[in-house]
Amino acid sequence: MNVKFGYTFLGLAAALWLSACSSTPQQEHPDAPRGSTLSGPIVEQRWNLLLVGTNERLSMPETPFFEITQDGKVSGYDGCNRFTGKVNLGESQRIEFSELASTRMACPNMEDAKRVTDMLDTAYRYLIDHDRLVFFGPDSRVLGGWRKAN
Repeated sequence: MNVKFGYTFLGLAAALWLSACSSTPQQEHPDAPRGSTLSGPIVEQRWNLLLVGTNERLSMPETPFFEITQDGKVSGYDGCNRFTGKVNLGESQRIEFSELASTRMACPNMEDAKRVTDMLDTAYRYLIDHDRLVFFGPDSRVLGGWRKAN
């Protein structure tokens, strides 16, 4: 009787193990599961461009800006074109913009507008100090700064 119970137990354990192997695969970003909402001081706030790099102010007819919504979407204006995309916020002030798409207007300041969207594309971490938001690249270099809109 004990041998029969052992085989039954072994068979049940193997069946459970195999069913665990056939579960749904993990999501791409485990720290931001689907259907989750973003929160924090960077979310639901309009951020206006302050600086590119550590000290360069861009002279543009309209100030570039962006806003992140709770559902993980970003939208804004790069100084020439409107853009939209997705954003993922992780631990240790990690940030990742993805799927950025923009309108294709021709403007006299296209190079400056591209610098704004490049900043978003390469942003890796962020830091908030009072009303300022600073983006850092993967190499910890300052990419630029933003200020809370009033």
